[in-house]
Amino acid sequence: MEKQIKLITNRLKLIFILFWALPVLGVIVGETGEDWVGIYAGDVSTTYYAETLIILLTAICVPFSLKLFAVVMNKKIDKVTIPHALRLYWRWSCIRMLLLFLPVATGFMIYYMVLSNTGALCALISLTASLFCLPSEERLRKELHIDKEEGE
Repeated sequence: MEKQIKLITNRLKLIFILFWALPVLGVIVGETGEDWVGIYAGDVSTTYYAETLIILLTAICVPFSLKLFAVVMNKKIDKVTIPHALRLYWRWSCIRMLLLFLPVATGFMIYYMVLSNTGALCALISLTASLFCLPSEERLRKELHIDKEEGE
């Protein structure tokens, strides 16, 4: 079981690093002046719809991803055996990070395509919310109510 806990923790840390590395890579690509940057900058209606989309996406995904995980922890994960709980914890942690990544990716894409700060702001809100999901072995043990075995 200890090996499985460490494996899941390491995988979640890798997912978290990728979660932050991909937006950084996207910003680097956007700042290098690709052809698609500012393609809809003068189109007022496209800017309006894009800003509305990213605001709604952020307003839905951020609280939903954080609250959904807590509900799943209480309703499903706490009621199963530890090996099954570890698998569910891994699955729902990935779903939570994916829900947070949607506004990040969409926000930075909107920021560069319509040159509107609203997209970047929403992406930064989602990135900040991901700090509430920082993975660690201690957190996993606390959330799954697993005590560290003796002799370790």
